[in-house]
Amino acid sequence: MASYKEAEKYILEIPKFAGKNTIEDTGRLLTLLAGSMESRIIHVAGTNGKGSVCAYLRGILMESGYTVGLFTSPHLETMRERICLGEEKISKEKFTEIFEKVKDKAVHAKKMGLSHPSFFEFLFLMAMIYFKEKNPDYIILETGLGGRLDATNCIKPDICVITEIGYDHMQYLGNTIREIAAEKAGIIKPGVPVVFVDKRTESTEVLTEYAKKMVSPVVKIGKDNILNVNINNKNIDFSLRTGYYNYVSLFLKTRALYQVENASLAVAAAERLEDEQITPEAIRKGLWEAKWPGRMEEALPGIVLDGAHNEDGIDAFLNTVKEDACKGERLLLFGVVMDKQYQMMISQIARSGFFARMAVTALETDRSVSLNQLKAVWSQYKIPCSFFENAEEAYNYLKENKGREDIIYVVGSLYLIGQIKSFMRRIQDDRF
Repeated sequence: MASYKEAEKYILEIPKFAGKNTIEDTGRLLTLLAGSMESRIIHVAGTNGKGSVCAYLRGILMESGYTVGLFTSPHLETMRERICLGEEKISKEKFTEIFEKVKDKAVHAKKMGLSHPSFFEFLFLMAMIYFKEKNPDYIILETGLGGRLDATNCIKPDICVITEIGYDHMQYLGNTIREIAAEKAGIIKPGVPVVFVDKRTESTEVLTEYAKKMVSPVVKIGKDNILNVNINNKNIDFSLRTGYYNYVSLFLKTRALYQVENASLAVAAAERLEDEQITPEAIRKGLWEAKWPGRMEEALPGIVLDGAHNEDGIDAFLNTVKEDACKGERLLLFGVVMDKQYQMMISQIARSGFFARMAVTALETDRSVSLNQLKAVWSQYKIPCSFFENAEEAYNYLKENKGREDIIYVVGSLYLIGQIKSFMRRIQDDRF
């Protein structure tokens, strides 16, 4: 049997030789490997906030006394983060065992007229085999890219959730909000309730029209549902009006204002499951106990990590920074991948006027924007800016220049967040 490192290496190399199967073909492979699932399934799509909605739903369901399987992407430090039972990552031993099962079938896929599973398909199949073995009460599935053609769309869920829709992955999903929304709407199944954020008129119209065709009950969460939002130290409290209850003083352990919307979607979805064990008290406690790394996460005192990686994400990040009550200076560590609208992201950050000093880095991935490209964009703005070949050097530079009351923000890509978290972990481990 392969070692965990060998399994990880094989999966990382899949894009070099595998094609993407149709949804129907992925469904055939899933049936072959895992058979039918007894768990209730929640399917989550959208541009921003998918992982956070999944985390809040997991918290609510666990507080309701249920076991929960969670499949998400991308990961920050290890592939095992993508497949969880409750808050526990799949073990290296189990990961390797299930990897062998999928690989064994994958190498014979051509005999069935199928392509070898893609990177994402492979991990999705592994997750579903794991969940079949563990048989959790609920499974939460986050789409990888889009929705209509996503591997996860081969399942029939009990409820669909669609988060904020914005401009991202336009080379695959379309250049307008309506086109992108149509791809996300592809997860809506006949008669299955759908909960979505009512934020942009174009996306709301598309999702509503599609749900009507599918005869799917609709729950919309918009500005009118969310009331009395207050940032209190490092926590947020707010009130929420849904079709079922009026909640007063829901609390989140975060300073990220954008999480109010994500938590509200999770509450609305939990209610729409119409499960008697999911009580208002379980919802309240589940939101408070929920954890999701890399989203305005204070990894160390005065060091905040946020995975904002597109225009809407940066806008949400800046709205939260504006309310941070920083007594010193704000410093920023920035790195980004090529397929993002990085010129616009840089413009948003620079024009905000929030940051006194910048450290800009290339990332440890072939997808990274080069330092020369980043220099060309940042040179347009009058902000003290230093450039580094790797994230560790950039981080150390800011740490050395950080005053006692300054805040360092790390933003621009989840690759960057993962690299900094791994570096912090190594430093911490070296102390013991």
